[in-house]
Amino acid sequence: MTTIESVVLDVPDPSAAEAFYRAAFGLDTRLGVRASEAPSTGFRGFTLSLVVSQPSTVDSFVASALDNGATVLKPVAKSFWGYGGVVQAPDGAIFKVATSAKKDSGPAVRDVERFVLLLGVQDVKATKRFYVDHGLPVAKSFGSKYVEFDTAGSPVGLALYGRRAAAKDAGVGPEGTGSHRITIRSDAGPFTDPDGFAWEAVPVRTT
Repeated sequence: MTTIESVVLDVPDPSAAEAFYRAAFGLDTRLGVRASEAPSTGFRGFTLSLVVSQPSTVDSFVASALDNGATVLKPVAKSFWGYGGVVQAPDGAIFKVATSAKKDSGPAVRDVERFVLLLGVQDVKATKRFYVDHGLPVAKSFGSKYVEFDTAGSPVGLALYGRRAAAKDAGVGPEGTGSHRITIRSDAGPFTDPDGFAWEAVPVRTT
């Protein structure tokens, strides 16, 4: 089974980006940054989700992100699926912080239970087939609307949404041009998917 080790964001100032992500989310080796001035406008076609245990943890992460320069795309709110909000980092990457829990079960903790990359793609069914052929079995699939891959044991999860749906979920318009400004690092690369998302090879992990 394919293992996704991390995602790398292209940013104009790696030192500033690293400082932001440490202070805002405390993310570890699952998220990296590197210098790039690749042109990019509008929606880059992806969001990164921090799935946490309870509402107070959502509030804690969103507050620290805003305190360190992020902007709100969708204010934190309750919904039928849980509780969460969407922010945009100073480098432009979009992060959703959410929980399926409706109430707190204890004090807020600064733990990310799952780190999931959601790709907004033009043809969900075609891209699903592409990834299945590259060693990613499907865990959930809702026709041409949404696909979640079985990445059990991977530091990073992967899901697909239609581009317009992904943009709407993030609170931005679907228009965008230029670089995605993201590279996915796994033991299945290197390759580029039908929507231009680049995958980079890393060695298979050993225990």
